[in-house]
Amino acid sequence: MAKPIQNSKFKIQNYPVEHSDSGSILSPLKALQFFARKPVTVPLEPRPAAANYRGFHLNDHDKCIGCSSCQKVCDNAAITMVKVPHLPEDPLKGIRNLRPAIDYGRCCWCALCVDICPTSAISLSREYVHTCTQEEIDSYFILPDETGIHGDFYGLGWQKSVDSDLLDLERQPMAELAPETRIDNFEEIVNGYTDQQAVIEASRCVQCGMCHDACPTRMDAPEYIRAIWQGKPEEAVRWIYKSNPFSHVCGRVCTHRCEDACSIGRRGEPVAIRWLKRYAMDAVDHERIKQIAAEEKVDYLSGHRVAIVGAGPAGLTAAYDLVRKGHEVTVFEAREQAGGMPRYGIPAYRLPYDILDRDIDVITSLGVKILTGTRVGVDISMDKLHADFDAVVLAIGLHLGRSTRIPGADHKQVRKAVDLLAMITDGKKFSLPKQAVVIGGGNVAMDIARSLARMQKQKFGEAKITVTALEDKAHFLADPLEVKECDEEGIEIFDARGPQACIVEKGKLKGLRTWKVRSIFDEQGRFSPAYDESDEQIHEGDMVIEAIGQMPDISLLGEALTEELEWSRGHIQVDENGRTSVAWFWAAGDCVNGPDVVHAVADGHRVAASVEAWLAEKTN
Repeated sequence: MAKPIQNSKFKIQNYPVEHSDSGSILSPLKALQFFARKPVTVPLEPRPAAANYRGFHLNDHDKCIGCSSCQKVCDNAAITMVKVPHLPEDPLKGIRNLRPAIDYGRCCWCALCVDICPTSAISLSREYVHTCTQEEIDSYFILPDETGIHGDFYGLGWQKSVDSDLLDLERQPMAELAPETRIDNFEEIVNGYTDQQAVIEASRCVQCGMCHDACPTRMDAPEYIRAIWQGKPEEAVRWIYKSNPFSHVCGRVCTHRCEDACSIGRRGEPVAIRWLKRYAMDAVDHERIKQIAAEEKVDYLSGHRVAIVGAGPAGLTAAYDLVRKGHEVTVFEAREQAGGMPRYGIPAYRLPYDILDRDIDVITSLGVKILTGTRVGVDISMDKLHADFDAVVLAIGLHLGRSTRIPGADHKQVRKAVDLLAMITDGKKFSLPKQAVVIGGGNVAMDIARSLARMQKQKFGEAKITVTALEDKAHFLADPLEVKECDEEGIEIFDARGPQACIVEKGKLKGLRTWKVRSIFDEQGRFSPAYDESDEQIHEGDMVIEAIGQMPDISLLGEALTEELEWSRGHIQVDENGRTSVAWFWAAGDCVNGPDVVHAVADGHRVAASVEAWLAEKTN
């Protein structure tokens, strides 16, 4: 129960009153009648408040994620976010250990904090009486749990409702080609947002910054989303290029971990951050984008030269940063075209290569020199690079596929997914199977399955592709959208199936034998699949494609440098900034951290900053 306000705390003031009989000598005597009446203007006992009363705040700490939306919406600056160390914090999941504190000297009980809260953690109680010490009055109150400020539950008052919810929980739909239209070609599937869709989608953002915390490159997503909402796509591009020179690519194939952390996704669909990035990049003329990218480039040459091995996202991002600092940068690429794994590992229906070329053109327009068809270790040695350049960065992709090593895996019709994807990109011929089986549950497995299905449809009029994966569908490593589109395109997926042997009869490949997976890891968390041998299936096919992992080709390092470097479980050992144990040598991207475009971009930034700091030390 609420405590009554104490009469001793209030002063009674007399106000002059005009009467029509102001001249009567009895007027003062008439006023005496009020002394006998019971006071009605000050409650002496608690009374129930209305159902939607806007009393003091409540906060469910289990629901609250510390997104600060309540603080941002408060016009009176009555809310401050306070760090609570014992609460959990996980930027990748969109959780901060911050909780709102209220200055009740500023609060006007408008309830906007309730109406905007993405998780519905905040509500207002029906507590309408509040007594406290002067010390408490002068302090902020961290929003309590359901017991309320006084340790008693007075009942819920104002809460978020359908009518008061300030959030739009549904994202704008992305138009895309129908499965029957796209299955026989490599045209891009999604169409991109219209101007109106982009503005509406951008308006869903509450500017909490959870996306920024989760993004490996720390993109200023709230800022570029706000610029889109304001109808300023050029300003959006300017914000984008502060942290990501591969934004055409990331606007289409980024793993969008930012969306996993989006506070709107707690109750609805997360803001389409990736699609909004794509919209901004597509909305601005390419030549104008190059001008924006050059705005922060210094107008002098430092005299330093940097060599980068590999023209993928990590290498070219490092080149982008370093050339803008005035350094001369040369990139050595073994393949005939720049782009790395995005070009040779991602199909054109997901990432049109002319779009990839736009990102590369922006980087070369700043002065980065790319030598394609130049194989380090063959056409030029690492020793030569060390002699001719001040610093060398290794940023090669994972162009070699791993093998299952099951019986029959050495058959010529058992192929690696990365090899086939590269051949498809280059237009090289290979024997197209009429029926194929893919081993793997990641994006590479889905990419090769869908690519072969398109080629089969073109040549044979029908697609016959089977995908088998160790994981159950709920734990696939592939993007759920890719899995969904596989299903739509008629690709048969068998989850929780472990490959046991490639079936070969009289020298001819017949298919793949699998067993049901009981578990993938042992009690210590080590990879150790266990199977149900009684649950066996034969998946017919005249080609089996392994898509179970990739690795870099490190033979280009040469024996001397390989011996000089420090290694950790087969990987080059680097510090937090990508620097190896050799003073002039750095490593970044897929060859260090595994396949992920946006992580490769983040790696490129870190390495460039480390190289820049080292070159500055040499100069001084």
